[in-house]
Amino acid sequence: MVKLCLVCLFAGAAAGVGTGFAGLSAATVIAPMLISFLGYPWYESVGIGLASDVLASAMTAVVYQKNKNVDLRHGIYMLVSVMVMTVVGSYFSQYMPDLQMGYFSVFASLLMGIRFIVHPATEQHPSFQRRSNRMKAVLSILCGAYIGFYCGFMGVGGGLMMLFILTCILGYELKTAVGTSVFIMTFTALTGAVSHFTFGEVTEYIPALILCSLFTLIGAVISSRFANKMDGVTNNRVTGVVLLILGVCMIFENFFDL
Repeated sequence: MVKLCLVCLFAGAAAGVGTGFAGLSAATVIAPMLISFLGYPWYESVGIGLASDVLASAMTAVVYQKNKNVDLRHGIYMLVSVMVMTVVGSYFSQYMPDLQMGYFSVFASLLMGIRFIVHPATEQHPSFQRRSNRMKAVLSILCGAYIGFYCGFMGVGGGLMMLFILTCILGYELKTAVGTSVFIMTFTALTGAVSHFTFGEVTEYIPALILCSLFTLIGAVISSRFANKMDGVTNNRVTGVVLLILGVCMIFENFFDL
């Protein structure tokens, strides 16, 4: 029981900081740790991670919305396509053997961490304004479909990919990108968690679910409040450091089997 509490504490706290600062999916951190340190099955670990995402992302989105850093208008298209494809991905993932997190998350975390440190996204890119509403809608739907399937299949809330798309493709500044990302991720994580609980068996892992959800929520609320009080450059650099640390940890997890 002590080991369970410690693993859930560290996993939840780390996941919460990632969610609050960078809009990352809690499942990105929680699922690998439950698998590595507690020996939980991959599918059930994914479900716990996604469930932990729900409240943490929702409360983080509330904090960002209070600071007017959530773009609801342009996020709705992505939200719909993400939710539909999350169910599809979650269904197919039950037939896969226990797997580690995808290599995409490793390299994307490292590259985006460096990007935010070297070239902070402190304002909306001019190209965003030049795109037509139809083009923005099409891009959001296509990107959302891919994110949703990956979210359901690999068991992540899609936060890292949404952050990449919102900042690098749609040209958002970082705070609005994170706020919009966690808003969408609230619903994707909920859809993915319900799907996993429907297709899998997680009743024996309820204690881990409760502990991870609690610690993730606390970490996300505290870190998101700090993030919204920081100036743009500092926020980018702190987020970059968080992403780099996460990327290094995932390298050890994926390549060195620790």
